[in-house]
Amino acid sequence: MILSTQILSLIYSFFYGIFFFSMLEVNYKILYNGKFIYRIMISFLFVIFISLLYFIILMKINNGILHVYFFLVFFTGYMLSFVIYRKIRCKKS
Repeated sequence: MILSTQILSLIYSFFYGIFFFSMLEVNYKILYNGKFIYRIMISFLFVIFISLLYFIILMKINNGILHVYFFLVFFTGYMLSFVIYRKIRCKKS
């Protein structure tokens, strides 16, 4: 894989980690407003949608080639969003 494709995949993974965190927050708020069966269905559909979206766009970028460092950058984007969100939330309290 050429360097520009790897860099594009890393940038995509990082921002997808941020997107994933924000969608988890939305999903978390939705889950506590419904019946148990709806919670299970929404959670299942959420996981399927988020996973498929990541791999479909990764297929467009680099033919779906996965490397461990893509997941590390994804996790870094998620954790960065988590830390920033918690700091903002603590300041509001």
